[in-house]
Amino acid sequence: MDTCIVCDIVSGKIPAYKVFENKYALAFLDINPASEGHVLVIPKEHGATLSDISEKNVKETMGAVQTVARAVEKATGAAGYNILQSNNTVAGQTVFHVHFHIIPRTEGDGLSFGWKPGKLEKEAGKTLQAKLKRALQ
Repeated sequence: MDTCIVCDIVSGKIPAYKVFENKYALAFLDINPASEGHVLVIPKEHGATLSDISEKNVKETMGAVQTVARAVEKATGAAGYNILQSNNTVAGQTVFHVHFHIIPRTEGDGLSFGWKPGKLEKEAGKTLQAKLKRALQ
């Protein structure tokens, strides 16, 4: 594995503004924030994508995401927040260690994370539903 900047933060090789830490997860301020209070929450276990880390670490990290999101909202006075997580380059991932962005939002902040909604046709929905159910077995 090439050097992972996030693993270097976990190990203490790279300093970070840590705001939360437990056995499984770490949260720290994003040094290129989308808004004031933008925090990254990461599993300490290395994995490039969500599919690459253990179910236990996913659960523990999501618990940390919830805990930190509540604190971000309270500390910043934000009216809401986005939680963003990308997997693989095609989805916009640029740092290949699972991480969740908690981005505080305020009215008129100018941030946008939208997409043009499509339409799910009935037959296509049934076909996709069946494929997903098979994949879950």
